[in-house]
Amino acid sequence: MKILQSIWMIFIMLGFCGCDLTTGSAVNVSPRSNEVAEANLNLGVAYLKRGEYEKALAKLNKALSADPGYAPTHNALGLLYQKIGKPEQAEQYYKRALSIKPDDSLTLNNYGQFLCQNNRYDEAQETFLKAANNPLYDAPEIAITNAGTCALKNNQPDVAENYFRNALDKNPKVSVALIQMAELSYRQGNYLSARAYLQRYLEVAEHTANSLWLGIRIEKELGDKNAISSYALSLRNNFPESEEARLLQESGAK
Repeated sequence: MKILQSIWMIFIMLGFCGCDLTTGSAVNVSPRSNEVAEANLNLGVAYLKRGEYEKALAKLNKALSADPGYAPTHNALGLLYQKIGKPEQAEQYYKRALSIKPDDSLTLNNYGQFLCQNNRYDEAQETFLKAANNPLYDAPEIAITNAGTCALKNNQPDVAENYFRNALDKNPKVSVALIQMAELSYRQGNYLSARAYLQRYLEVAEHTANSLWLGIRIEKELGDKNAISSYALSLRNNFPESEEARLLQESGAK
């Protein structure tokens, strides 16, 4: 599974747009300029969320012109350039945002995601942990879960498990950590534990093709034919074109 989906990062970004954040710039910015920057930043993030990248870039550039020292704008531009496959520009904007606000957990999360996406795993995990260790950050479990997902990508399941457990200690309802622990438990042969994690996941999130296919594999090991049938029916009906539905068909499960 990928690092916390990019859409989640965008929703996190939406949370900072209305906050009273200092720019960290030595340049005096008028209240009017700051309002223009925030308004255009909000619009830019909204366009980014919808995948309208040209419109997003136009609004973010207006925000940057209004207040060049506003760190969230640089963060958003980093995410935009990351999305459109321009890593050099993305990293420049992330680093600029962090030069203005070095401990900003939202930027650190996005930059960590960027680093992991580019296979810079050690840097990514260090960046995620820096985000999590910020005492002002109210959701450290997000960064810790990201570190775990990156560790999985780096073929470090034991390290990843420690991160996921840590995240769930802080917040037992982190859906990504729960589904990852279900998958890890299944791979380790701990099928009852895998079932329990999957059930906890379903208390806070909707089924996906991946979670349904995992449920089928878990219940096959535990011998619950009714559960297998229920999961299989839901997978066929709700995700008929998915890779998991194809695997289900090939497996011959009913």
